[in-house]
Amino acid sequence: MNKVTKAPHFTGNLPEHLQQVRRLLEKHAMATAVPPQQEIPGAERQELVDILLQKRHLNELQDKLDELYPSDIAFILEALAIGQRLLVWDMVKTDRGGKTLIKISDAVRGSLIAGMSQEELRLAAGQLDTDEIAALAPDLPQSVMRDVFKSLPIEGREQLRAAMAYPRDSIGALMDFKMVVIRADVKLATVSRYLHRFDDLPDHTDQLFVVDRDDQFKGVLPLSKLLVNRPETEVAALMLTDTLTLRPDDKAHHAARIFEHYGLVSAPVVDDEGKLLGRVPANTVLDFIRVEAEHDVLHLSGLQEYEDIFASVWKSAKNRWLWLALNLCAAFFAARVIGSFSDTIEQFVALAALMPIVAAIAGNSGNQTLIIAMRALARGQVTPGNTRRLLAKEFSISLLNGLVWGGIAGGFAYVLYKNWPLALVITGAILLNLLLGALVGMLIPLTMRKFGHAPVIVSGVLLAAITNSGGFFIFLGLASIFLIH
Repeated sequence: MNKVTKAPHFTGNLPEHLQQVRRLLEKHAMATAVPPQQEIPGAERQELVDILLQKRHLNELQDKLDELYPSDIAFILEALAIGQRLLVWDMVKTDRGGKTLIKISDAVRGSLIAGMSQEELRLAAGQLDTDEIAALAPDLPQSVMRDVFKSLPIEGREQLRAAMAYPRDSIGALMDFKMVVIRADVKLATVSRYLHRFDDLPDHTDQLFVVDRDDQFKGVLPLSKLLVNRPETEVAALMLTDTLTLRPDDKAHHAARIFEHYGLVSAPVVDDEGKLLGRVPANTVLDFIRVEAEHDVLHLSGLQEYEDIFASVWKSAKNRWLWLALNLCAAFFAARVIGSFSDTIEQFVALAALMPIVAAIAGNSGNQTLIIAMRALARGQVTPGNTRRLLAKEFSISLLNGLVWGGIAGGFAYVLYKNWPLALVITGAILLNLLLGALVGMLIPLTMRKFGHAPVIVSGVLLAAITNSGGFFIFLGLASIFLIH
């Protein structure tokens, strides 16, 4: 009797699904860990009971996995330890392996692909559309990609070749080739009959794309207009011609801003000659935004790439070495700055106690400027025409904060040490270091963007190094001038 596969359904409670899967895996592990009983009567019967118990737990686990979408399974796989992950993966890779691989993180995907045979990889890729195959292509062996390419129809090969020709951060890489295309000179009744031929419309279809016989893009027909207007009305009378279009070579961040600003569900992609190439659906843009946000958080934290939380200790440690090395170099440089003022510190010991205050408050203020600058760059709000104005504003803010909080710090210093010159020195040092933090917090992301690099890659490390070393130099330098000499 054939097994009836349950259709996945949405519940929205992924942590609960994860706990249920873990409990079933633990039951299966306990059943398999029972030692064989071969020296007592009825051992064969007990062994049969153990086998049936293991199968029962695996069947329950399979039923649970059948209820979940590939994205849910990807979430669960990432949260499981290596052994449990591989067991669950063996249960889903045949039927939904391709869709799950697309949704899973890069680090976990690599470990799963490494354990799959060439035939399993070909079957997984065969479950995907051409745009999804292009996204998975960098992780697949070339021999598998050759077989997958040969298995596609001519149109699919052309689409795959086109999708792989664009950089991963371009709109062309986000492009979906599944869309409904119609002509402008047909009636709505004809369009409705045409749509009835489909078993299902492409995901996130909110509009139909109108082209001429040469595939030149002419406009879009929203589904809402198709539904509420008379069947004898022509498409040309209702279609929208002032539609936003995207270019395949543009950056994907451009599409993300457009979708966010205009609340789009899909947008057409056309080439320089106006030929319709494909469309970008909202779910693809959301996935791109999520991945980019994760990368930004990792870079700000000093991690080179997404880290599998259950990866080996050695691999995880190496992933963190670069930023630790950079921070160590920055700390040694700051130590050299302090060492050059050793005579000043020996003559005025209170300076050693106040140095961390100067560095900390400037670093915090600089981070605020840095984040504001990176956010403005990401949203496309920074242009050559307003850069100076933005820099002047941040300088003014730092000047005001320096006078206020530097004055407060100077007041506390006077209360503690009863020394007006020392209070004035720490006030001036905080003021100057806040201005330095504002300058660095603005210039680092602007410079990184100018040279084509993501601002988050080294911004935090450079800012901390400059404000720490600069703060120590300013504070101890002012102290040497006004307190010692």
